[in-house]
Amino acid sequence: MNKMVIIYGSVLAVLAFALTWLDYRFWMRDIGLEVYGIFIAIIFAGLGIWIERQRSAPSPRAELNPITKDVLQLTPREIEMLEFLSRGKSNKEIARDLSLSPNTIKTHLANLYQKLGVKNRTQAATYFANISDNALIQSDENSQLTHMGE
Repeated sequence: MNKMVIIYGSVLAVLAFALTWLDYRFWMRDIGLEVYGIFIAIIFAGLGIWIERQRSAPSPRAELNPITKDVLQLTPREIEMLEFLSRGKSNKEIARDLSLSPNTIKTHLANLYQKLGVKNRTQAATYFANISDNALIQSDENSQLTHMGE
């Protein structure tokens, strides 16, 4: 969020400098105050759209290696539920994204909690973050060992 504020402020500063540089007092006399206001509004509307697209860009997915998937014995849907939980999605949001009933989501999550031995979504998301980090690290170490053996 702080990065967006800095970007927004920087664009505002550049715009203010550009208007000063163009000697906007003379420029405004030629084209009128309304056009000047529309020009500023278009710039900031475009900037707002760009910031929202950057903010809502999908985050990189954490992948589990096949060995971790086999050990946990999770179905693909349960792994998908873990990914949604790790992004902080609510049951309603998950249901909407997957076109399922919220009750179905609750059932999937209850099964998932039981398999992982956790009590709530926060513990499940933390568990997933830990195993996905470890799985990725192990996967990287295995690939490095394979390259060393060649």
